[in-house]
Amino acid sequence: MSLTAQIALFLAAAVVVVPLFRWLKLGAVLGYLAAGVVIGPSILGLVGDVEAILHFAEFGVVLLLFVIGLELQPSRLWVMRRPVFGAGGLQVVLTTAALGMAAWALGEQPLPSLVIGFALSLSSTALILQVLGERNELRAHHGRSAFGILLFQDIAVMPALALLPLASGQGGLEWRDVALGLTVLLAVSAGGRYLLRPLLRIVAHTRVKEAFTAAALLVVVGTALAFEASGLSMALGAFIAGVLLADSEYRHELEADIEPFKGLLLGLFFIAVGMSANVALLTERPLDVLGLGAGFLMLKGGVMWLVARLTRHRGAAARKLAVAMAGGGEFAFVLFAIAARDGILDPATADLLVIVVTLTLIATPLAMSLHSMLEGRLGGKAAAPRYDEIEPDEPRVIIAGFGRFGQIVARVLRARRIRFTALEVSQSQADFVRRFGNKLYYGDASRLDILRAAGAERAELLVLAIDDVEASVRAAELARKHFPGLRILARARNRQHAFQLMDLGIGVVLRETYGSSLEMAEHALVALGASRESAAHDVRRFRGHDEATLAAQAAIKDDEEKIMATTRASAAQLERLFESDA
Repeated sequence: MSLTAQIALFLAAAVVVVPLFRWLKLGAVLGYLAAGVVIGPSILGLVGDVEAILHFAEFGVVLLLFVIGLELQPSRLWVMRRPVFGAGGLQVVLTTAALGMAAWALGEQPLPSLVIGFALSLSSTALILQVLGERNELRAHHGRSAFGILLFQDIAVMPALALLPLASGQGGLEWRDVALGLTVLLAVSAGGRYLLRPLLRIVAHTRVKEAFTAAALLVVVGTALAFEASGLSMALGAFIAGVLLADSEYRHELEADIEPFKGLLLGLFFIAVGMSANVALLTERPLDVLGLGAGFLMLKGGVMWLVARLTRHRGAAARKLAVAMAGGGEFAFVLFAIAARDGILDPATADLLVIVVTLTLIATPLAMSLHSMLEGRLGGKAAAPRYDEIEPDEPRVIIAGFGRFGQIVARVLRARRIRFTALEVSQSQADFVRRFGNKLYYGDASRLDILRAAGAERAELLVLAIDDVEASVRAAELARKHFPGLRILARARNRQHAFQLMDLGIGVVLRETYGSSLEMAEHALVALGASRESAAHDVRRFRGHDEATLAAQAAIKDDEEKIMATTRASAAQLERLFESDA
């Protein structure tokens, strides 16, 4: 079959199968894998040279890691050191030990058992991140942890690839190889910071879209080839290039240009993985293959659940992380091939392990969908997790709600070294913010016991920054009733929310987008030719008039006709004020 015909075949498989699997709520990745199995040598045999296609399609993984690197600024990478090196290191060590001992118990020698254990401890970066992205779970607690663990696995596989020949006695590392790798790493780091950005700036100034797209691809390809030439992973090189450009002004443009190529090549990669499945072995030894696959998933999933619990993941997050990470990964194919070539593994054993890993790759997205379905239908409403125990403290301020509004208040207070206790009712948000070093408790500020535990009796100020209107009003009611000496500053989402807070006697109520909207209006007046002083005066005039109108409308908030009448009267009065100024 010609190259053009093969391309048409891959596109047709993607167009037909993937939408079908998405409609069945099984995910695009499982659709790509199934399409590969069908058109591959094991069933229809429409494509022959699977290895060449797989080698080319691996560039999709390279592009994926480049895009991931663009999302990770160096400061954020330092913040993620615990999930990367803590959870990631723990997972690889414990899983390698457990699976290695299982292989030894099944009759393998110590060295092959170690290689098998390590290779099977690796999960699929491309598949898991793709599925988590489809399910909008990358920003969830288990999604961020999965990314950190996968990143550590990608880093850990590099020395393993170099040490396998040494272990087999057929050669190994030389100092010049190490020096070459370090030189390339330093050159890419320095070039990314001091050379790439000026070059991208020159290309961007040409305003030729195709040239910038070509430059983006050249950055990825060039870095990947440089790392491959030095004996390192192309994927690692692309990831480092992405990290180096993460805080550049071209980050979003690069991501937009790379995204279409990444999606297509990742799809081709999964199709190629499906085509490489040796279905004949499954029919010849079904009990061995299925038994090993099921045992592998249960053992690795159990170890992953233990790691999740040790790294402070609560019930649902721990289970989701275990299910997502239970399968094998694409690097296992590479490690088994090298081990078989160098005589560490028996070729028949390597073939058996490859089909087992392939089946677990296919099973992973299916297991994630099944877990979500069972959790939703059989588990009913998830049991509410226990709130954090709040440490005894003497805070001057309690911040209720730690979203984008509450965090800014907290940063200013911390800069002035003012003690505060922050409460957040969203567990995932609390877990996320805590990982950036913030002192934050998971708790519902609309509950009296939580406010007492947070020190409301001794605090000077309560900052209400809760998103939910009902919870905000409930917290304000409790604070006014039980802690009369506690001053309250409240954020209101809209006018009606402000009316409810004002009814409770809260004197300082700030509508969340009001100040920034007025600032934008002032900039708009200046941009249209008004002097800065005149624009500031007009905005101050509007603000005073609007706040007076808000106070007047608070008394008649339940009468829609009166509200509309006062709004019309207020607008007419404001026009007369500006006319008199003119």
